[in-house]
Amino acid sequence: MTHAQHNWIHTTDYHTAGEPFRIVHEGLPELPGATVGERRVAAIANSGGIDELRQLLCNEPRGHADMYGGFITPPDDAGAAFGVLFWHKDGFSTACGHGTIALGVWATDTGLVESDPDGVTEVVIDVPSGRVAALVERRGGTLVGATFRNVDSHVIARDVSVATSRGDVVVDLSYSGAIYASVRAADLGLTVGPEQYTELIALGREIKWALNESAEAQFADAPRLSGVYGTILWDDLGRHENGPIQRNVTVFADGEVDRSPCGSGTGARVALLADSGVLGATETLEHRSIVDTVFAATWDASTARADGTATVVPRVTGTAYQTGEHRFMLDQADTLGTGFTLR
Repeated sequence: MTHAQHNWIHTTDYHTAGEPFRIVHEGLPELPGATVGERRVAAIANSGGIDELRQLLCNEPRGHADMYGGFITPPDDAGAAFGVLFWHKDGFSTACGHGTIALGVWATDTGLVESDPDGVTEVVIDVPSGRVAALVERRGGTLVGATFRNVDSHVIARDVSVATSRGDVVVDLSYSGAIYASVRAADLGLTVGPEQYTELIALGREIKWALNESAEAQFADAPRLSGVYGTILWDDLGRHENGPIQRNVTVFADGEVDRSPCGSGTGARVALLADSGVLGATETLEHRSIVDTVFAATWDASTARADGTATVVPRVTGTAYQTGEHRFMLDQADTLGTGFTLR
């Protein structure tokens, strides 16, 4: 590896509802491309050794199979504060809601974006799927919460039959910065809980790869967004006084598990629930994770797509907290190099 062999890599780490987010904001190679989307293509091609840097920071012994992070980049234009390339153990993703929440808090914590100590500060961020925002609320300077405002989201297909090792199930597909497949955990004989973690991962991977190349998962608007990014296995927990309660686990990339309720995945659920009338325009989804952390989600109506499909703009609210700062390096004599991953 050329980039990290001779330099210390500084990171600032946060967690959003239990899900890690490792922010790298200095010492990065310059990537070709005029937009974050174009820079993602360059990163996938390992321009400047940046994919090796991803591996170094994500893989063991510096990370783990469920690590997540982002490289800060210039924005597409002056309308955003900065851009970000999201990464995980298998590469670079197009969207990340929990990361957007963490980035909003980080930007206001550090003064990169001037923060209102008694109000809401909008942090606009360019990501590969478009322009998003984190609306960071503070009272007396103390964080109250941050709301991830996502891109236009919509239902792709319902009741798609998928053969699994536990029998045939029906799956709903929706888009919210990435394509997600939603399946009721009970239809697979499962519930969303840590005690069934291994089985949930296995079925999540099965469903993702069964649908990844399907016609339904091809995104005509932008082929780079095609493919199923994650499988959302969900439980219905009834309703609170103003909306539904659900618990989910999102199994994304190739078997990585989101500890939070998944920001973009929550957006994908919101698109489905708004479309079916389960989540009304004035209601709030209480979305719980496999470790019982919570996001609250609402939606705003948006302009319909060219084919007439209704779209919504999900708003997902949670909290993020700094967990530490790190200085990483790679000793040239280290035979493990950029590390390894155990799943």
